[in-house]
Amino acid sequence: MKKMDYQNVKGTQDYLPNAEVIRRKIRRTLEDVFIQYGCKPLETPILNYSELLASKYGGGAEILEEMYTLTDRGDRDLALRYDLTIPFAKVVTMNPTIRMPFKRYEIGKVFRDGPIKTGRFREFTQCDVDIVGVQSQIAEAELMIMALDAFRKLDLQVTIQYNNRKLLTGMLEVFETEADKISKVVLILDKLEKVGLEAVISELSELGLSSSTVKLIKQFLTDKNNTSYSYFEPFSEQNEQVKQGLKELKELEDYLETLGINKQCVFNPFLARGLEIYTGTIYEIFLSNNSIKSSIGSGGRYDNAIGGLLGTDENFSTVGISFGLDVIYTALNTSKENSIESSDVDFYVIPINTQKEALLVARYLRNQGYKVEYEMVNKKLGKALDKANKEKIRNVIIIGEDEVKNNRFKIKDMVSGEERMESFKY
Repeated sequence: MKKMDYQNVKGTQDYLPNAEVIRRKIRRTLEDVFIQYGCKPLETPILNYSELLASKYGGGAEILEEMYTLTDRGDRDLALRYDLTIPFAKVVTMNPTIRMPFKRYEIGKVFRDGPIKTGRFREFTQCDVDIVGVQSQIAEAELMIMALDAFRKLDLQVTIQYNNRKLLTGMLEVFETEADKISKVVLILDKLEKVGLEAVISELSELGLSSSTVKLIKQFLTDKNNTSYSYFEPFSEQNEQVKQGLKELKELEDYLETLGINKQCVFNPFLARGLEIYTGTIYEIFLSNNSIKSSIGSGGRYDNAIGGLLGTDENFSTVGISFGLDVIYTALNTSKENSIESSDVDFYVIPINTQKEALLVARYLRNQGYKVEYEMVNKKLGKALDKANKEKIRNVIIIGEDEVKNNRFKIKDMVSGEERMESFKY
Protein backbone atom coordinates (compact mmCIF):
# COMPACT_ATOMS: atom_id res chain seq x y z
CA MET A 1 0.00 0.00 0.00
CA LYS A 2 1.45 3.36 -1.10
CA LYS A 3 2.13 5.84 1.72
CA MET A 4 0.25 9.13 1.26
CA ASP A 5 2.30 12.30 1.21
CA TYR A 6 0.02 14.34 3.46
CA GLN A 7 0.16 18.12 3.43
CA ASN A 8 -2.17 20.97 4.27
CA VAL A 9 -4.00 22.87 1.55
CA LYS A 10 -1.93 25.95 0.64
CA GLY A 11 -2.87 28.88 2.88
CA THR A 12 -4.21 26.69 5.72
CA GLN A 13 -2.45 25.30 8.77
CA ASP A 14 -2.86 23.15 11.86
CA TYR A 15 -2.42 24.76 15.28
CA LEU A 16 -0.90 22.29 17.73
CA PRO A 17 -1.77 22.63 21.45
CA ASN A 18 1.08 25.08 22.32
CA ALA A 19 -0.13 27.48 19.62
CA GLU A 20 -3.84 26.86 20.14
CA VAL A 21 -3.59 27.64 23.88
CA ILE A 22 -2.36 31.15 22.98
CA ARG A 23 -4.99 31.55 20.23
CA ARG A 24 -7.77 30.58 22.64
CA LYS A 25 -6.50 33.14 25.18
CA ILE A 26 -6.60 35.85 22.49
CA ARG A 27 -10.10 34.77 21.53
CA ARG A 28 -11.30 34.77 25.15
CA THR A 29 -9.74 38.18 25.81
CA LEU A 30 -11.45 39.69 22.76
CA GLU A 31 -14.78 38.02 23.58
CA ASP A 32 -14.63 39.28 27.19
CA VAL A 33 -14.03 42.83 25.93
CA PHE A 34 -16.90 42.56 23.40
CA ILE A 35 -19.27 41.38 26.13
CA GLN A 36 -18.05 44.15 28.46
CA TYR A 37 -19.11 46.65 25.77
CA GLY A 38 -22.64 45.24 25.61
CA CYS A 39 -22.27 43.27 22.36
CA LYS A 40 -24.56 40.29 21.76
CA PRO A 41 -23.22 37.04 20.25
CA LEU A 42 -24.23 35.90 16.77
CA GLU A 43 -23.33 32.94 14.58
CA THR A 44 -23.87 32.85 10.80
CA PRO A 45 -23.33 30.03 8.25
CA ILE A 46 -19.97 29.62 6.51
CA LEU A 47 -21.85 28.50 3.39
CA ASN A 48 -23.86 31.20 1.54
CA TYR A 49 -25.51 31.78 -1.81
CA SER A 50 -22.96 33.29 -4.23
CA GLU A 51 -25.51 35.94 -5.18
CA LEU A 52 -25.51 37.31 -1.61
CA LEU A 53 -21.71 37.52 -1.30
CA ALA A 54 -21.33 38.87 -4.85
CA SER A 55 -23.85 41.69 -4.20
CA LYS A 56 -22.54 45.13 -5.16
CA TYR A 57 -23.04 46.00 -1.48
CA GLY A 58 -20.50 43.31 -0.56
CA GLY A 59 -16.72 43.39 -0.68
CA GLY A 60 -16.41 44.69 -4.23
CA ALA A 61 -14.64 43.45 -7.36
CA GLU A 62 -11.24 42.81 -5.78
CA ILE A 63 -12.57 40.48 -3.09
CA LEU A 64 -14.82 38.58 -5.52
CA GLU A 65 -11.71 37.38 -7.36
CA GLU A 66 -10.69 35.68 -4.08
CA MET A 67 -14.07 34.10 -3.30
CA TYR A 68 -14.22 30.28 -3.06
CA THR A 69 -17.24 29.11 -5.07
CA LEU A 70 -18.92 25.71 -5.34
CA THR A 71 -22.21 24.08 -6.27
CA ASP A 72 -24.34 21.67 -4.24
CA ARG A 73 -26.23 18.58 -5.48
CA GLY A 74 -29.12 20.78 -6.51
CA ASP A 75 -26.80 22.82 -8.77
CA ARG A 76 -27.22 25.89 -6.58
CA ASP A 77 -24.35 28.40 -6.76
CA LEU A 78 -22.76 28.66 -3.31
CA ALA A 79 -19.68 30.32 -1.84
CA LEU A 80 -17.66 30.26 1.38
CA ARG A 81 -17.97 33.55 3.26
CA TYR A 82 -15.00 35.89 2.75
CA ASP A 83 -15.88 38.03 5.78
CA LEU A 84 -18.48 38.26 8.56
CA THR A 85 -19.93 41.62 7.45
CA ILE A 86 -22.29 40.64 4.61
CA PRO A 87 -23.66 37.60 6.56
CA PHE A 88 -24.37 40.07 9.41
CA ALA A 89 -26.14 42.51 7.05
CA LYS A 90 -28.20 39.54 5.75
CA VAL A 91 -29.29 38.69 9.34
CA VAL A 92 -30.54 42.27 9.87
CA THR A 93 -32.49 42.20 6.56
CA MET A 94 -34.08 38.83 7.42
CA ASN A 95 -35.08 39.89 10.96
CA PRO A 96 -36.93 43.23 10.76
CA THR A 97 -38.02 43.01 14.41
CA ILE A 98 -34.44 43.29 15.78
CA ARG A 99 -34.37 46.18 18.27
CA MET A 100 -32.10 49.07 17.27
CA PRO A 101 -29.42 49.95 17.97
CA PHE A 102 -28.20 46.37 17.54
CA LYS A 103 -24.64 45.62 18.61
CA ARG A 104 -23.32 42.16 17.81
CA TYR A 105 -20.06 40.26 17.84
CA GLU A 106 -19.12 37.14 15.91
CA ILE A 107 -15.91 35.10 15.89
CA GLY A 108 -15.56 32.66 13.02
CA LYS A 109 -13.63 31.26 10.07
CA VAL A 110 -13.59 33.05 6.71
CA PHE A 111 -11.97 32.07 3.40
CA ARG A 112 -10.15 34.04 0.70
CA ASP A 113 -8.16 32.63 -2.19
CA GLY A 114 -5.68 35.51 -1.99
CA PRO A 115 -1.93 36.09 -1.57
CA ILE A 116 -0.26 34.58 1.51
CA LYS A 117 2.06 36.65 3.74
CA THR A 118 3.05 36.97 7.42
CA GLY A 119 -0.07 36.48 9.51
CA ARG A 120 -2.32 36.21 6.42
CA PHE A 121 -3.73 32.88 5.26
CA ARG A 122 -6.53 31.64 2.98
CA GLU A 123 -8.51 30.19 5.89
CA PHE A 124 -8.46 32.54 8.85
CA THR A 125 -10.48 33.63 11.88
CA GLN A 126 -12.10 37.03 12.14
CA CYS A 127 -13.42 38.60 15.34
CA ASP A 128 -16.01 41.24 14.42
CA VAL A 129 -18.18 43.79 16.18
CA ASP A 130 -20.85 45.75 14.26
CA ILE A 131 -23.33 48.38 15.41
CA VAL A 132 -26.46 49.15 13.38
CA GLY A 133 -28.83 52.03 14.14
CA VAL A 134 -26.44 54.80 15.31
CA GLN A 135 -25.94 57.79 12.99
CA SER A 136 -23.55 59.66 15.26
CA GLN A 137 -19.76 59.21 15.22
CA ILE A 138 -20.11 58.05 18.83
CA ALA A 139 -20.44 54.53 17.35
CA GLU A 140 -17.00 54.81 15.71
CA ALA A 141 -15.51 56.23 18.92
CA GLU A 142 -17.00 53.33 20.91
CA LEU A 143 -15.39 50.76 18.57
CA MET A 144 -12.02 52.56 18.60
CA ILE A 145 -11.80 52.76 22.42
CA MET A 146 -12.96 49.11 22.57
CA ALA A 147 -10.10 48.14 20.22
CA LEU A 148 -7.56 50.01 22.35
CA ASP A 149 -8.91 48.27 25.48
CA ALA A 150 -8.63 44.85 23.83
CA PHE A 151 -5.03 45.38 22.70
CA ARG A 152 -4.06 46.79 26.11
CA LYS A 153 -5.33 43.55 27.66
CA LEU A 154 -3.28 41.59 25.11
CA ASP A 155 -0.17 43.69 25.99
CA LEU A 156 0.20 44.96 22.42
CA GLN A 157 0.96 48.64 21.71
CA VAL A 158 -1.14 49.83 18.75
CA THR A 159 -1.96 52.96 16.75
CA ILE A 160 -5.28 53.49 14.98
CA GLN A 161 -5.16 55.43 11.69
CA TYR A 162 -8.48 56.87 10.53
CA ASN A 163 -9.94 58.77 7.58
CA ASN A 164 -13.31 59.39 5.90
CA ARG A 165 -14.30 57.99 2.50
CA LYS A 166 -16.51 61.04 1.79
CA LEU A 167 -13.51 63.31 2.28
CA LEU A 168 -11.30 61.19 0.03
CA THR A 169 -13.94 60.69 -2.68
CA GLY A 170 -14.85 64.41 -2.55
CA MET A 171 -11.22 65.44 -3.02
CA LEU A 172 -10.95 63.13 -6.05
CA GLU A 173 -14.10 64.79 -7.47
CA VAL A 174 -12.52 68.22 -6.92
CA PHE A 175 -9.49 67.02 -8.92
CA GLU A 176 -11.91 66.05 -11.75
CA THR A 177 -11.35 62.30 -11.49
CA GLU A 178 -13.82 60.50 -13.78
CA ALA A 179 -16.69 59.08 -11.71
CA ASP A 180 -16.27 55.51 -13.02
CA LYS A 181 -12.57 55.52 -12.05
CA ILE A 182 -12.90 56.82 -8.46
CA SER A 183 -13.09 53.31 -6.87
CA LYS A 184 -9.97 52.21 -8.77
CA VAL A 185 -8.09 55.38 -7.75
CA VAL A 186 -9.05 54.72 -4.10
CA LEU A 187 -7.60 51.19 -4.38
CA ILE A 188 -4.34 52.61 -5.82
CA LEU A 189 -4.08 55.28 -3.07
CA ASP A 190 -4.55 52.50 -0.51
CA LYS A 191 -1.12 51.16 -1.59
CA LEU A 192 0.72 54.46 -0.88
CA GLU A 193 2.55 53.29 2.27
CA LYS A 194 3.38 49.90 0.72
CA VAL A 195 4.71 50.94 -2.71
CA GLY A 196 5.60 54.63 -2.34
CA LEU A 197 4.62 57.86 -4.13
CA GLU A 198 6.23 57.27 -7.55
CA ALA A 199 4.65 53.82 -8.00
CA VAL A 200 1.21 55.26 -7.09
CA ILE A 201 1.58 58.17 -9.56
CA SER A 202 2.71 55.73 -12.25
CA GLU A 203 -0.37 53.51 -11.66
CA LEU A 204 -2.68 56.54 -11.76
CA SER A 205 -1.23 57.56 -15.14
CA GLU A 206 -1.69 54.00 -16.47
CA LEU A 207 -5.35 54.18 -15.41
CA GLY A 208 -5.83 56.85 -18.11
CA LEU A 209 -6.47 59.85 -15.82
CA SER A 210 -5.81 63.27 -17.35
CA SER A 211 -2.36 64.73 -16.64
CA SER A 212 -3.97 67.68 -14.77
CA THR A 213 -5.87 65.25 -12.44
CA VAL A 214 -2.69 63.22 -11.77
CA LYS A 215 -0.80 66.47 -11.06
CA LEU A 216 -3.46 67.65 -8.58
CA ILE A 217 -3.52 64.24 -6.81
CA LYS A 218 0.29 64.34 -6.54
CA GLN A 219 0.14 67.84 -5.01
CA PHE A 220 -2.44 66.58 -2.52
CA LEU A 221 -0.24 63.58 -1.60
CA THR A 222 2.87 65.73 -1.04
CA ASP A 223 1.41 68.86 0.61
CA LYS A 224 2.90 69.38 4.09
CA ASN A 225 -0.44 70.57 5.52
CA ASN A 226 -2.56 67.68 4.26
CA THR A 227 -2.99 66.19 7.77
CA SER A 228 -4.59 69.40 9.04
CA TYR A 229 -8.37 69.86 8.73
CA SER A 230 -7.77 73.52 7.77
CA TYR A 231 -6.19 72.26 4.51
CA PHE A 232 -9.57 70.82 3.45
CA GLU A 233 -11.73 73.85 4.42
CA PRO A 234 -11.43 75.66 1.02
CA PHE A 235 -12.33 72.42 -0.81
CA SER A 236 -15.38 71.88 1.45
CA GLU A 237 -16.89 75.08 0.04
CA GLN A 238 -16.87 73.65 -3.49
CA ASN A 239 -17.72 69.98 -2.78
CA GLU A 240 -20.53 68.56 -0.61
CA GLN A 241 -18.73 65.23 -0.01
CA VAL A 242 -15.62 67.01 1.35
CA LYS A 243 -17.90 69.16 3.52
CA GLN A 244 -19.72 66.12 4.96
CA GLY A 245 -16.51 64.11 5.46
CA LEU A 246 -14.83 67.01 7.28
CA LYS A 247 -17.87 67.48 9.53
CA GLU A 248 -17.85 63.77 10.49
CA LEU A 249 -14.08 63.77 11.12
CA LYS A 250 -14.36 66.79 13.44
CA GLU A 251 -17.25 65.14 15.33
CA LEU A 252 -15.19 61.94 15.72
CA GLU A 253 -12.10 63.83 16.88
CA ASP A 254 -14.21 65.59 19.51
CA TYR A 255 -15.16 62.18 20.97
CA LEU A 256 -11.57 60.91 20.76
CA GLU A 257 -10.34 63.98 22.68
CA THR A 258 -13.06 63.49 25.33
CA LEU A 259 -11.91 59.87 25.77
CA GLY A 260 -8.25 60.96 25.89
CA ILE A 261 -7.25 58.64 23.03
CA ASN A 262 -6.51 61.22 20.32
CA LYS A 263 -2.75 60.54 20.64
CA GLN A 264 -3.22 56.84 19.78
CA CYS A 265 -5.72 57.63 17.00
CA VAL A 266 -4.11 59.47 14.07
CA PHE A 267 -5.79 61.12 11.06
CA ASN A 268 -4.36 59.81 7.76
CA PRO A 269 -5.95 61.57 4.72
CA PHE A 270 -4.82 58.79 2.32
CA LEU A 271 -6.07 55.79 4.27
CA ALA A 272 -8.49 54.28 1.76
CA ARG A 273 -9.53 50.75 2.88
CA GLY A 274 -9.77 48.87 -0.39
CA LEU A 275 -13.34 47.59 0.03
CA GLU A 276 -16.03 49.44 -1.92
CA ILE A 277 -18.58 48.91 0.85
CA TYR A 278 -17.42 51.87 3.00
CA THR A 279 -19.36 55.16 2.96
CA GLY A 280 -17.88 57.23 5.82
CA THR A 281 -15.30 56.83 8.58
CA ILE A 282 -12.67 54.14 7.99
CA TYR A 283 -9.83 52.96 10.24
CA GLU A 284 -6.96 50.49 10.44
CA ILE A 285 -5.04 49.29 13.51
CA PHE A 286 -1.26 48.91 13.30
CA LEU A 287 1.35 47.63 15.76
CA SER A 288 3.26 50.64 17.11
CA ASN A 289 6.62 48.82 16.75
CA ASN A 290 5.93 47.90 13.07
CA SER A 291 7.05 44.28 13.67
CA ILE A 292 4.18 43.39 11.32
CA LYS A 293 3.59 45.91 8.52
CA SER A 294 0.00 44.96 7.66
CA SER A 295 -2.94 46.02 9.83
CA ILE A 296 -4.07 43.76 12.69
CA GLY A 297 -7.60 45.15 12.73
CA SER A 298 -9.75 47.44 10.59
CA GLY A 299 -13.24 48.63 9.82
CA GLY A 300 -15.50 51.54 9.09
CA ARG A 301 -18.99 52.81 8.31
CA TYR A 302 -21.07 51.17 5.60
CA ASP A 303 -24.53 52.78 5.64
CA ASN A 304 -25.76 51.43 2.28
CA ALA A 305 -25.25 47.67 2.70
CA ILE A 306 -28.40 46.64 4.59
CA GLY A 307 -30.75 48.88 2.57
CA GLY A 308 -29.03 47.67 -0.60
CA LEU A 309 -29.60 44.01 0.29
CA LEU A 310 -33.25 44.83 1.07
CA GLY A 311 -33.51 46.46 -2.38
CA THR A 312 -34.60 49.82 -0.92
CA ASP A 313 -33.04 53.27 -0.61
CA GLU A 314 -33.52 53.04 3.16
CA ASN A 315 -30.40 54.07 5.04
CA PHE A 316 -29.28 51.81 7.89
CA SER A 317 -26.48 53.48 9.85
CA THR A 318 -23.96 50.66 10.28
CA VAL A 319 -20.38 50.67 11.51
CA GLY A 320 -18.05 47.76 12.23
CA ILE A 321 -14.59 46.67 13.28
CA SER A 322 -12.75 43.43 12.59
CA PHE A 323 -9.76 41.85 14.35
CA GLY A 324 -7.68 39.15 12.66
CA LEU A 325 -7.02 36.39 15.21
CA ASP A 326 -4.22 34.85 13.11
CA VAL A 327 -2.28 38.10 12.67
CA ILE A 328 -2.68 38.95 16.40
CA TYR A 329 -1.35 35.47 17.23
CA THR A 330 1.63 36.08 14.91
CA ALA A 331 2.24 39.44 16.64
CA LEU A 332 2.17 37.87 20.12
CA ASN A 333 4.29 34.94 19.02
CA THR A 334 7.05 37.15 17.56
CA SER A 335 7.17 39.30 20.70
CA LYS A 336 9.44 37.61 23.28
CA GLU A 337 8.07 39.54 26.23
CA ASN A 338 4.58 38.25 25.38
CA SER A 339 5.50 34.59 25.06
CA ILE A 340 3.36 32.51 27.36
CA GLU A 341 5.56 30.31 29.54
CA SER A 342 3.31 28.75 32.14
CA SER A 343 1.05 25.73 31.65
CA ASP A 344 -2.73 25.76 31.92
CA VAL A 345 -2.57 22.63 34.12
CA ASP A 346 -2.82 23.15 37.92
CA PHE A 347 -1.78 19.62 38.96
CA TYR A 348 -0.12 16.68 37.22
CA VAL A 349 -0.95 13.43 39.07
CA ILE A 350 1.69 10.67 38.79
CA PRO A 351 0.73 7.18 40.09
CA ILE A 352 3.45 4.69 41.09
CA ASN A 353 1.58 1.38 40.81
CA THR A 354 -1.50 3.14 42.25
CA GLN A 355 -3.62 3.85 39.15
CA LYS A 356 -7.05 3.57 40.77
CA GLU A 357 -6.15 5.57 43.89
CA ALA A 358 -4.48 8.30 41.77
CA LEU A 359 -7.61 8.47 39.62
CA LEU A 360 -9.63 9.22 42.79
CA VAL A 361 -7.26 12.08 43.70
CA ALA A 362 -7.55 13.51 40.16
CA ARG A 363 -11.35 13.41 40.39
CA TYR A 364 -11.28 15.00 43.87
CA LEU A 365 -9.16 17.93 42.60
CA ARG A 366 -11.22 18.36 39.42
CA ASN A 367 -14.38 18.52 41.53
CA GLN A 368 -12.77 21.42 43.39
CA GLY A 369 -12.36 23.27 40.08
CA TYR A 370 -8.67 22.56 39.40
CA LYS A 371 -7.30 21.65 35.96
CA VAL A 372 -5.68 18.24 36.38
CA GLU A 373 -3.64 16.03 34.07
CA TYR A 374 -3.42 12.35 35.03
CA GLU A 375 -0.53 10.13 33.91
CA MET A 376 -2.30 7.22 32.23
CA VAL A 377 0.56 5.18 30.73
CA ASN A 378 2.51 4.51 33.95
CA LYS A 379 5.63 6.49 33.01
CA LYS A 380 8.67 6.04 35.27
CA LEU A 381 8.90 8.85 37.85
CA GLY A 382 12.01 10.44 36.24
CA LYS A 383 10.35 10.59 32.81
CA ALA A 384 7.11 11.95 34.26
CA LEU A 385 8.98 14.73 36.13
CA ASP A 386 10.87 15.50 32.92
CA LYS A 387 7.52 15.91 31.12
CA ALA A 388 6.32 18.27 33.89
CA ASN A 389 9.44 20.44 33.43
CA LYS A 390 9.16 20.53 29.64
CA GLU A 391 5.46 21.42 29.76
CA LYS A 392 6.02 24.00 32.54
CA ILE A 393 3.60 22.28 34.95
CA ARG A 394 4.40 23.70 38.38
CA ASN A 395 2.59 21.32 40.78
CA VAL A 396 3.15 17.58 40.59
CA ILE A 397 1.35 15.04 42.81
CA ILE A 398 3.17 11.74 43.39
CA ILE A 399 1.10 8.83 44.73
CA GLY A 400 2.97 5.71 45.76
CA GLU A 401 1.93 2.77 47.91
CA ASP A 402 3.20 4.51 51.10
CA GLU A 403 0.99 7.54 50.42
CA VAL A 404 -2.07 5.30 49.92
CA LYS A 405 -1.28 3.35 53.12
CA ASN A 406 -1.06 6.62 55.12
CA ASN A 407 -4.10 8.26 53.47
CA ARG A 408 -2.24 11.20 52.01
CA PHE A 409 -0.60 12.46 48.80
CA LYS A 410 2.59 14.45 48.14
CA ILE A 411 2.62 17.76 46.20
CA LYS A 412 5.97 18.77 44.70
CA ASP A 413 6.56 22.39 43.54
CA MET A 414 8.73 22.01 40.41
CA VAL A 415 9.99 25.62 40.65
CA SER A 416 11.05 25.85 44.32
CA GLY A 417 11.59 22.09 44.82
CA GLU A 418 9.50 22.20 48.02
CA GLU A 419 7.31 19.22 48.92
CA ARG A 420 4.22 19.07 51.15
CA MET A 421 1.80 16.38 52.22
CA GLU A 422 -2.02 16.58 52.04
CA SER A 423 -4.45 14.23 53.78
CA PHE A 424 -6.80 12.22 51.60
CA LYS A 425 -9.11 9.27 52.36
CA TYR A 426 -8.81 6.69 49.56
